[in-house]
Amino acid sequence: MHQKIGLKMATSYSPNFNLPKRVKNRIKFIIIHYTGMRKESAAIKRLQDPKSKVSSHYLIKRNGEIINLVPDLFEAWHAGASSWKHYKSLNKNSIGIEITNPGHQHGYKRFSKKQILSLQKLLNVLVKKYKIKKKYILGHSDISPNRKKDPGEKFPWEILAKKKLGIWHNLNQKKIKKLRDKNLLTKIEKSMFLKNLHKIGYNDVKRLKSKKNMKYLILAFQRRFRQSLVNGRIDEECLLISKNLL
Repeated sequence: MHQKIGLKMATSYSPNFNLPKRVKNRIKFIIIHYTGMRKESAAIKRLQDPKSKVSSHYLIKRNGEIINLVPDLFEAWHAGASSWKHYKSLNKNSIGIEITNPGHQHGYKRFSKKQILSLQKLLNVLVKKYKIKKKYILGHSDISPNRKKDPGEKFPWEILAKKKLGIWHNLNQKKIKKLRDKNLLTKIEKSMFLKNLHKIGYNDVKRLKSKKNMKYLILAFQRRFRQSLVNGRIDEECLLISKNLL
């Protein structure tokens, strides 16, 4: 099936997955990650090492080649402690895609055109096969904001959304940019922003008491929907984007 649609796909299975097989309709989400390691070869090795206790269903190499590491119907170990809407521990309900990138710790770079092209093809197949809603194509930082930054602010969410492979706002970027970092929001507006985040699906909103955790949540939102300024502060631009997404 994968070959027919022009996907370059290699198979190199990882032993890191859970039995038994899942039923097809259990798969609701696709979670996108970056490898966050200096070397691609080391990242592949880690995803196949039983001691690492991590894996994903697919890895997209820098040259665009896709490696299938775990068959779709088995639960891979990519999401960890995570939640979105009423779902928790998202490994059970998701397919994980790792994309080679050194990540924030090792000189974060733009993703290559070949990677994004391969990702689009792969997403099209998976969305069709498992009837996945575009709003359920997420980043690791969306489902684990206090732990993760990937795939990060250089990941082209807006481009994918134009292909109906994810969501994005439809506001005029130049107009809303003028509201950036201008007026500090009132308490009511801040509360409204957090409520909007909860409605979108971010789940830490209810239990976030500490300022530190709150900041992680805002950073995750900005890495996804306001990528040109990720500063952890809520401003009018962020509030407008959150309203528009709903």
